[in-house]
Amino acid sequence: MLPTLLIVDDEKSTRDGLRGALEEEFDVYTAASPAEALAILKSEPVQLLLTDLRMGGESGMDLLDAALALPEPPVAIMMTAYGSVDTAVEAMRRGAWHFVTKPLNLDEVEMLLKRALRGRTLETENKQLTQQVKKSHKLDRLIGKSPEITKVSEIIQQVAPTRATILIEGESGTGKEVVAGLLHHLSGRPASKMVTVHCAALSPQLLESELFGHEKGAFTGAAQRRIGRFEQADGGTLFLDEIGEIDAATQIKLLRVLSERTIERVGSNTPLKVDVRVIAATNKNLREMVDRGEFREDLFFRLNVVKIEMPPLRARREDIVLLANAFLQEFAKENDRPVKPLTDEALARLVTYPWPGNVRELRTAIEHGVVMSNDAVIDLRHLPQFLLSQAAVSIQPAAPAKNSLDAAGEFNLHALETNTIRAALATARGNRTQAADLLGVSRRTLQRKLKELGI
Repeated sequence: MLPTLLIVDDEKSTRDGLRGALEEEFDVYTAASPAEALAILKSEPVQLLLTDLRMGGESGMDLLDAALALPEPPVAIMMTAYGSVDTAVEAMRRGAWHFVTKPLNLDEVEMLLKRALRGRTLETENKQLTQQVKKSHKLDRLIGKSPEITKVSEIIQQVAPTRATILIEGESGTGKEVVAGLLHHLSGRPASKMVTVHCAALSPQLLESELFGHEKGAFTGAAQRRIGRFEQADGGTLFLDEIGEIDAATQIKLLRVLSERTIERVGSNTPLKVDVRVIAATNKNLREMVDRGEFREDLFFRLNVVKIEMPPLRARREDIVLLANAFLQEFAKENDRPVKPLTDEALARLVTYPWPGNVRELRTAIEHGVVMSNDAVIDLRHLPQFLLSQAAVSIQPAAPAKNSLDAAGEFNLHALETNTIRAALATARGNRTQAADLLGVSRRTLQRKLKELGI
């Protein structure tokens, strides 16, 4: 497909001459006036604009300004018979890529157009690469490679750019707020606000005022007008954490907002338009709450356009090593400590512990180990007391603890996984089904890991 070029000149001979000279290399549009040119620019995907500076009583500079203000502006080159340094500088200052004088050298014009096109192509590729890098960097916050967390990552990438309302369900500590942040940052409105409301922390009256705002005198103590969280999040994202805790009256008002995209402050009957993307999260099962009559079914359907289920940590044990590695790096840096490896015994305890507090609890355990260890490693005795109790089932390591840092001083994930799996196999006396149970993974996953690691 040829690149598109719009030639604008009030002289027909100039338009026709340029068309004849350039139509083999470009898909050429022509216009005799700025108004005609602007209509083409708004309706066709024009990549290059070659426009005269003076066309009767109209100015090519005005066309330049209008063209560059479009959502996808063309690369603009100005041409004129009234060339001067001042005119060239003004055109470039206002966004023109280059400036040529009449009479035109057709070879020079063609060369400039091709150079301009190459520059635009590189700029577009750089923007795409930057967006990919930013997206990859943001998704790095969702640590793990298990099928469960991979599925969550895929859903985030699919729905983040849309306006769809998202419901995130999962136990406390599974990372629901992290996912909400990713959905916002990967959306089309990352520069705008993400406003968070912890619904369980507020009484019904305070929650209503917090969400929708109130007018002065709306209730006792309302000494002045308050702007609610919906208005604060206008143009951005509102994250409603613990949505299952809101009362019936607030559920009705929230349903109206999601349906009509308008709010009314407490004490006012004036509707206010809001442009807000809503993400809700809960550690409860809203479907079961609906069945028990504790949550409105119509509101549930409004919230549940796309549901993301955050798996508990015990269901993605193969991610524990990755998470532990990330937290070791984070807390070592935060506390100005060297990055120390976990011994096999410590790592085995982390992998087999049930983690009722999920990722949040694991973070606490790793931070405790980083702070408490004065040795070259982090051993089981450096971990929190709850991991040392009899209730925390452990796997005894198959061999003495090894340094899990490589020669360059980097954390050796391969060694950690290998040692943990070998410890599980030794504890299970070679029974792979029992070893898989100890590790909290399926036998098929264990078989795949054995093949990957060469065990």
